Amino acid sequence: MTKIKLGPADFAEREMRGYEVGKRNVCIAKIHGRYKGLDDWCNHAGCLLSGGRIEDNMVVCPCHEVGFDMDTGRNETSPGVCDDQPTVNVAVEDGALVVELPENP
Repeated sequence: MTKIKLGPADFAEREMRGYEVGKRNVCIAKIHGRYKGLDDWCNHAGCLLSGGRIEDNMVVCPCHEVGFDMDTGRNETSPGVCDDQPTVNVAVEDGALVVELPENP
């Protein structure tokens, strides 16, 4: 696993941002005081989830309204339309957001 520093952990509650990390994009959100992360590219049509909205514990894709659970990556709204989203581990270290990504994605 590779740890990558994203930037300051200064999100407001229910705020979401997208980050480019090497060849990947990750979507990070703060929900109920916790930082959570998924791959940002929706596996359905390639839209960026970070351009969508948060509903409860889900991020809803801006293109086709598919909702993914931010803890598990599970497709909660449209099973069968597309797969679940890969999750990423997010931590706060010295006031900065840090994600752990596999060496070879």
